[in-house]
Amino acid sequence: MGSKFLFSEAPAPITRRRGLFTLGALAAAGLAQSAFAKGAAGNGDAAILNAALALEFQAIAAYQVGAESKLLDKPVFDLAVQFQSHHKAHASALTVAIEQSGGVAVESKTIADYAFPVDQLKSQADVLRFAAGLEKAAASAYVNSLANLRQKNLIKGAAAILGDETMHWAVLLQALGENPVPAAFIS
Repeated sequence: MGSKFLFSEAPAPITRRRGLFTLGALAAAGLAQSAFAKGAAGNGDAAILNAALALEFQAIAAYQVGAESKLLDKPVFDLAVQFQSHHKAHASALTVAIEQSGGVAVESKTIADYAFPVDQLKSQADVLRFAAGLEKAAASAYVNSLANLRQKNLIKGAAAILGDETMHWAVLLQALGENPVPAAFIS
């Protein structure tokens, strides 16, 4: 499915390591909760989509950190780059949807602005766990935003991204040797 149709009406074809997972999830969740709450307070669909866009920019930056860490084996590096490209596509589609909704898209921050725990990323597993935490938090943010969107095409587009975020999370958990589907519902 191309990003051009994502939000359109066109038919769509534990330990310290656990701490990294939690830290990634908390970073994304904090950003998402404040931004999505703002959107729910009456700032409309564009505000909600801007919160999602901010999360996509965060994910792009996080995957850049992982790719530049030199901690990833070739297949995992390739997967990280692929996931980053997905987030870039999400960001592009969200930007178009925000502008079509009459809003102004938020701008990306620098990697340093996110204050990622780079000093705690010492192994491939650390990088994967950090990314998994961000993906889970992003998926949860999309779940929480769906009820606040008013336009059907935007709900459909956000749901499509939600599916991709949950796939990323599952693949990262699998790569860590953990249960890729740890619960019947994501919250």
